[in-house]
Amino acid sequence: MTIYETVSEPRGGLPIDNVVCADSLCRALLSTVSGTVGGWVARTPLLGRRGQLPPGRRHFELARDAYAEAVPHDAVSLIDADAIAEWVVGHYREAEYPAVLLGSPHGSAAHLAVALGAAWLPTSVPVTVTWPGGSPGDWPGALEWGADLARAINAQNPSITVRQVHDPLRSGPLCGATVRFHLRWTTLPDAYERFLRTRLAPDGSTLLTRDLRTWPVTAVTARHGFQVGSPVAGGSPEDYSLANPEFRRVLETLGAASWPELDPDTPPRYAERSGEPSLGVDLGRLGHDSHRLLYARPETLSAWVADLLREWRAEVSDRCVIECGRLLDPWLARAGGLVPYWTESAAAATVEAAEMWLAGSDSFDAVTVLPEPPGHIGSRIAPLSQWRALASFGRRREPMDRFAASRYPMLPVATGHATRMLAGTALRPLPAAMPMAYALERLRQSGSSLGMLFT
Repeated sequence: MTIYETVSEPRGGLPIDNVVCADSLCRALLSTVSGTVGGWVARTPLLGRRGQLPPGRRHFELARDAYAEAVPHDAVSLIDADAIAEWVVGHYREAEYPAVLLGSPHGSAAHLAVALGAAWLPTSVPVTVTWPGGSPGDWPGALEWGADLARAINAQNPSITVRQVHDPLRSGPLCGATVRFHLRWTTLPDAYERFLRTRLAPDGSTLLTRDLRTWPVTAVTARHGFQVGSPVAGGSPEDYSLANPEFRRVLETLGAASWPELDPDTPPRYAERSGEPSLGVDLGRLGHDSHRLLYARPETLSAWVADLLREWRAEVSDRCVIECGRLLDPWLARAGGLVPYWTESAAAATVEAAEMWLAGSDSFDAVTVLPEPPGHIGSRIAPLSQWRALASFGRRREPMDRFAASRYPMLPVATGHATRMLAGTALRPLPAAMPMAYALERLRQSGSSLGMLFT
């Protein structure tokens, strides 16, 4: 028995709250935009737990924890994408919204939605499923195991595709006990269409955002794709090779006995966060003003939203907050007059993009930095010194939070840590919502110069 062969009593039923991955960015954005965070924000991510244990024992316990929280593999046929869509729209309580944003998970899209008074609806949701006897190094086994599970999910859900991601770098021991699926709608789910018909204002608009990054993807079936690694980690597909000493050390640390080399000729396709291109076609037939925003680099959307919000509230926007991953709070940023720049991960290249944006912007009075520990180490991870350098762009330099720094980079913190950090900001009455027409006009003027396509 390997340390990844774990045992767990199956849970009764499949409450949607236990189906959508609790540690995902999608979950964080949905909760924070809708304002239905509750006690969920206090949850420490799986990779942030059991830091007091020695590595071998910790990996074993984290694998057990992941297995216990995942959807039981013998219950995947009960996963209902329509019920998930109902659960998503159920987060929103207002009778009417002036705009609705849909699309790829991106923290700046969440900030834009809050500024507009809009709802945000994901076009895909992540789900983890148990994998008894798995190993982080056995990606062929993950593919084979996932193929049967994906077939069962697809049989019950004809309107979705399944994208499976196996990533030892980002998931560590978790990907030896579970498999990760991204369920991606190919057509607008009934719950979304009903929401748009009944709760979007008659003169309201929709904006679909799509991440166009690509990654090598094996087409297992027409509706199941498999990829090793992800562009979210800030690296390249070549990183996932035994020729990479850093990756080899990661596998050794995880106790992986082998790693079959990947086919270098695997064709690239849109990566897991992109969603399905066909979904946007549905929006045009609902009778609302409908737009699309396509980007190939997440930092371009971060820069555009930050500049837009600074311009909109020029009289109070003298402070900036650099957020990371799940560490964001759009409502407190709005109430505090903070200009938010969101970084997707702690990858050095991502943090460097934030540096470049700050260097090209007018100075801020202060820059607050919220680094999210990624849960692993590596040469592509930004050191704390690089995060601290971001704060030096403020006229008044603020110290980095000691708690986040003490856990960086190995132990991710609860999403609510961002709320605690920003709660000390002098809050103002919430400003009026930004008109969607204002945002769309600015997008027409400057979107293409940043390399984004707006239609």
